[in-house]
Amino acid sequence: MARSLKKGPFIHYKLEKRVLDNVEGGKKTVIKTYSRASMISPDFVGQTIAVHNGKTFVPVYVTENMVGHKLGEFSPTRNFRGHAGNKKDKKR
Repeated sequence: MARSLKKGPFIHYKLEKRVLDNVEGGKKTVIKTYSRASMISPDFVGQTIAVHNGKTFVPVYVTENMVGHKLGEFSPTRNFRGHAGNKKDKKR
């Protein structure tokens, strides 16, 4: 279910403050965050945000196409390595 429009988008307050500090200061430092549920706002464009995937921080460079999506969408938590092969096929 989508979030109610009257509530507005969720953005972690510390993440928003750090991004605004970077934008105002003209800095391009990487911002680390655990907040995968935060919505990407237009202020984030051009910033690199390292989003935690449960093991490491995955750097995400924010572009205009990402506005409105959540940070967690760009930091995969699972790594599919493929199904196990058939041993008989390998011998032939």
